[in-house]
Amino acid sequence: MTTISIIGSGNMATAIGTRAAKHGHTVELLSRNTATAQALADQIGHGTTVGTYGARPAGDIVIVAVLYAAAVDVVAHYGDALAGKILVDITNPFNADASGLVTTPGNSVADQIAAAAPEGAHVVKAFNTLFAGIIAEDKSVDALFAGDGVEAKAGFAAFVESIGMRPCDTGGLDMTYVLESAGILLMGLARNGAGFNPLAAELH
Repeated sequence: MTTISIIGSGNMATAIGTRAAKHGHTVELLSRNTATAQALADQIGHGTTVGTYGARPAGDIVIVAVLYAAAVDVVAHYGDALAGKILVDITNPFNADASGLVTTPGNSVADQIAAAAPEGAHVVKAFNTLFAGIIAEDKSVDALFAGDGVEAKAGFAAFVESIGMRPCDTGGLDMTYVLESAGILLMGLARNGAGFNPLAAELH
């Protein structure tokens, strides 16, 4: 197994980090709030570490587990420290009442991250169609993803398989906006009798 770095310390960081650790990966947490990150590392266990925020992440796969409004700024802050990394955008750029998106085709959050990322980094959008609670259940589920770089996508797919999910490649960066739209679709289902409460779960 390998090291997976996660920028963030919220519900999605907790769910993904816990699942990765349970399946044998070493997890590194990176957060502006070191105390919060350390508390989460202690909660996850399995040798989870806390890195220095802004320093080069230890993992080849770096999951950007922050709210969409901060994601691009976070990537820009890390700058060349992310060169050569696979950056995983998990965000959902919902508007204020989660009835639509604030992005447009060709300008998804993943597109914006790719524009801000250093040379050699590859961006994959994933996990935005899975609620934190679903990830935490550790059951086999489909993980839709899209992004650039054949080798990067293959490496990410291997990680997804290693944590007991089925990787489903939906295409290149042009498909990342479609995945953001899928997030809105899930919110609509949740609000209209699908059996889960969108307000009780986290779907970045």
